[in-house]
Amino acid sequence: MKTALLLGATGLVGDYLLRQLLLDQRFGAVKVFTRRTTGYQNPKLEEHIVDFDQPQQWNHLLSGDVLFSTLGTTLKQAGSQEAQYRIDYTYQYQAAQAAAENGVDTYVLVSSAGADADSLIFYSRMKGELERDVRKLPFRRIRVLQPGMLAGHRKEPRTGEKIGLVLGSIFTQLPLLKQYRPIHGRVVAQAMINAALDETPGVKTDTLEGVFTRAGA
Repeated sequence: MKTALLLGATGLVGDYLLRQLLLDQRFGAVKVFTRRTTGYQNPKLEEHIVDFDQPQQWNHLLSGDVLFSTLGTTLKQAGSQEAQYRIDYTYQYQAAQAAAENGVDTYVLVSSAGADADSLIFYSRMKGELERDVRKLPFRRIRVLQPGMLAGHRKEPRTGEKIGLVLGSIFTQLPLLKQYRPIHGRVVAQAMINAALDETPGVKTDTLEGVFTRAGA
């Protein structure tokens, strides 16, 4: 059985992923690295409350078979582009770098539709820069998922995001916008597990265009 490492377990996709990993018999242990407790109790769960600004204190714990990275925030929650970049890029890159150095074979990242390191849009550029840089790390397998808007139950409601999901489900019917179509966090979490279990070496990117669900599912 595999040991999974998880960043972002208290977020939308991370929460769905954690619950699925705890039920999946192919994973014998799940090590979670989070700023606050997930609230779950399970014999497979090894929860580490960490300070992401002090990675040297816990990077040695990033050992196992697969690192799942689902960290992310909004500009409103972060308070500034600098703070959002630190969470969405710096924390994730530093953890990925440490995991690769510790011999973790597989890395699975939730990025975003439209990620592009050369984009003029801050969010898309930030996601693209992370994709670009983690691809250079010495993992045996790297899987990048690029979902559109994420739907599902959040512990912290985002009113603006709810409005965006409704509008997105309408406008993304246009062929050129299909990659941004809302997709349920539960579906993304299952896609991450499927990607992690793909034994093919190298880098693969999945836009998830074939596994959409309604925003309200």
